[in-house]
Amino acid sequence: MTKWAKSLIRLSTFEVETLQKRLAEVVTRRTHVEMKVATLDAEFELECVKAGNDVGMAYSLNAYKRGHKVRRDDAIAELELIAREEDGVRDQLGLAFEDLKKFEHVAEVTKLRREEAFKKAENAALDEAALRMKRA
Repeated sequence: MTKWAKSLIRLSTFEVETLQKRLAEVVTRRTHVEMKVATLDAEFELECVKAGNDVGMAYSLNAYKRGHKVRRDDAIAELELIAREEDGVRDQLGLAFEDLKKFEHVAEVTKLRREEAFKKAENAALDEAALRMKRA
């Protein structure tokens, strides 16, 4: 394999690994935000149950409900943003994999052509040696 092919493959592999790490980070952030939404919903359910048992808390439930809605909407908006970022990273990763496979294919084809040319030259030399031996 030639130096340029090794360099291209190494760079392409590095890019793929970097994008895989970035994707893992984005997925982790998405998971944290999903957990935040689930926690907010569970806390709201708990407050509703408490408000059902306590008349004083029932009066403040509307304010809590509005605050919950704002916090939940913010988390959902962040989740949608992260989902779009994740899609973008996945697309980039797919393209990087395609590039890596192209470079690997070009390197393999180059190697095969070099081996084929070497074999042709070797066969020609052997044929010429055989003709000389036959003449002698």
